[in-house]
Amino acid sequence: MGKVLIIDDEVKIRTLLARIIALEGFEVIEAADGKSGMRKLENSEIDVVICDVKLPDFNGVELTKAIKQQYPVIEVILLTAYGNIADGVQAIKNGAFDYITKGDDNNKIIPLLHKALEKSKLTKRVLQLEQRLNKKYSFDNIIGTSKAIQEAIDNARKVAQTDATVLLTGETGTGKEVFAESIHNASARHKNNFVAINCAAFSKELLENELFGHKAGAFTGATKDSKGIFEEAHQGTVFLDEIGEMPLDLQAKLLRVLESGEFLKVGDNKATKVDVRIVAATNRDLQNEIISGNFREDLYYRIAVFQIKLPSLRERIQDIETLATYFLKIFANKTNKRITSISKAYIEALKKHHWKGNIRELKNVLERSVILTDGTELDTGSLPTELRSTNPEDADGKSPSSFELANAEKLHIQKVLNYTGGNKTESARLLNIALTTLYRKIDEYKLK
Repeated sequence: MGKVLIIDDEVKIRTLLARIIALEGFEVIEAADGKSGMRKLENSEIDVVICDVKLPDFNGVELTKAIKQQYPVIEVILLTAYGNIADGVQAIKNGAFDYITKGDDNNKIIPLLHKALEKSKLTKRVLQLEQRLNKKYSFDNIIGTSKAIQEAIDNARKVAQTDATVLLTGETGTGKEVFAESIHNASARHKNNFVAINCAAFSKELLENELFGHKAGAFTGATKDSKGIFEEAHQGTVFLDEIGEMPLDLQAKLLRVLESGEFLKVGDNKATKVDVRIVAATNRDLQNEIISGNFREDLYYRIAVFQIKLPSLRERIQDIETLATYFLKIFANKTNKRITSISKAYIEALKKHHWKGNIRELKNVLERSVILTDGTELDTGSLPTELRSTNPEDADGKSPSSFELANAEKLHIQKVLNYTGGNKTESARLLNIALTTLYRKIDEYKLK
């Protein structure tokens, strides 16, 4: 049950109220005036405050404002001997949960307390989730000590404090969305929405609808108005991933948003105003795309106000061991395996690999290795074939025969199938092969 603070200078009323509330299972703390009440709040985890409007040193309506400013998760119920509408309205404006007249409180107070406690607990849970989310998408959580990644983080920290449009460049899998969310969470817009969209994932018509929304009747099936991501992200941040894939005519509409802060919904003739920050990302060379006629030069200069190049894994080899250890902990916990270390040979194989898929590819490799490992250490035997071929010699200095490689592949695929409970689609994803290739291998090796 929750903890309640009663602030009232009338001892008899305060004691009676404390007894009634305590009988309901609440823990009760008492204070005779506003100052002592505020001291109690400093020293105790209070959920709900019940406060008289007229105190020797404070007006309860103003005290409510002070309490809500310092302790926003605490709910305040005000009691008054002579209720008036003006005080009641101001109390609610100041954040009071309710405002009731003494004499009615015996019947109302317990149900009100339960409702106020429920709201207080819900507010605390929301704040905890927000704090966890902010921690997850914090620059401090971006792993790596190499000069290349630290320079990218430093630049992102600086631009996060502004409203400048940011262009994140780099190869696939370098963590562009993680950087975009970290920029948003470190900005003044962090309390508002962060909305991401992959521009390569939609056709032109669908992408326009996703970005700008539509009016009812704009097309068959459009039975009501629909918001696009720009409206959803009002006063927040829009992350446009793979912006280099956006069709030219939509690029013109995006340019209008950047220049005027307004756009037209599909089927609408009245502009919608919006206040958003744009963070864009691409793995293409947009200047080459301009020369090829695939990207607007005027849009490029609008989105590239501040560019941050994210380094490939090949440019930050010293971070590979740290990243591998981090992913090992995640997947060992996920699979309930006691894998506590990684062999030096395994790390060396990781460092020699080309990593076309960068961190995303490394993450997949660690997940597969954890699935295949039965002991307490990851070793080269659990590496996928493409990484073992980087260093083809075994411990005896002999190259494995094609029979041995096929046998290892068969075992590898069977273990992944067992891990996914026979789910072919998930197995193909973990193996990083096409579903048709997996079916062919299952037939070839006569797997179940």
